[in-house]
Amino acid sequence: MRTPTRTLLAMTVGAVLLICTPGAAVAARNVTRCTGTLAAGSYGKVVVPAGAACLSEGPVTVRGGLFVEPGATLVLGNEENPVDTGTISGGVHANNPASVQIHFTTINGGVDVHGGSGPFGGPFDITWNAIEDNRINGGATVEGYDGFWFGFIRNHVNGSVNLKNNVLLDPDGNEYVTNTIHGGLNCSGNSPAPQVGDSEGSPNRVTGRTTGQCAGL
Repeated sequence: MRTPTRTLLAMTVGAVLLICTPGAAVAARNVTRCTGTLAAGSYGKVVVPAGAACLSEGPVTVRGGLFVEPGATLVLGNEENPVDTGTISGGVHANNPASVQIHFTTINGGVDVHGGSGPFGGPFDITWNAIEDNRINGGATVEGYDGFWFGFIRNHVNGSVNLKNNVLLDPDGNEYVTNTIHGGLNCSGNSPAPQVGDSEGSPNRVTGRTTGQCAGL
């Protein structure tokens, strides 16, 4: 599913960006509530409100953390455009999101995604998480995601990675490959089981223990 998914993203993000208004990211008291396009620049805390979509090609600097509320979609960068999309300090935090897609970003404070809002919906009709090509300081946890597809690919992580109870609709829905992890890699309860899929990825390099379903990856 990975290649068709990226084609859909490239086509749909362009269409969504065209309909977003310039003022879609609204700042108040150093908190920006993004409901359309997040322009290149510097921000304090960024919040994607429930059910909203926040799209950006960067580069952005976020100093107060990035928070994705239930049913919301965050897209920062694109796998097809390998350029630096910025730095997020204060971590990425998502609660029952539709999709969290972050590419080529430095994230200080880790990634913490809990739950999801199902495999269908959002601006792309299907939902997926893509945490790819990032440098993550502080570890990463993605737990209980129930979207269509999820890839954790080509990240450099300082801290442990916990990928648990992610139940996806796509037969190769959990692709966890080509990561360099200075810490442990812990996987359990994922369906389908973590795999290379059609990502053409390589084994993870992990300095700590690799446990559960990711032991062979």
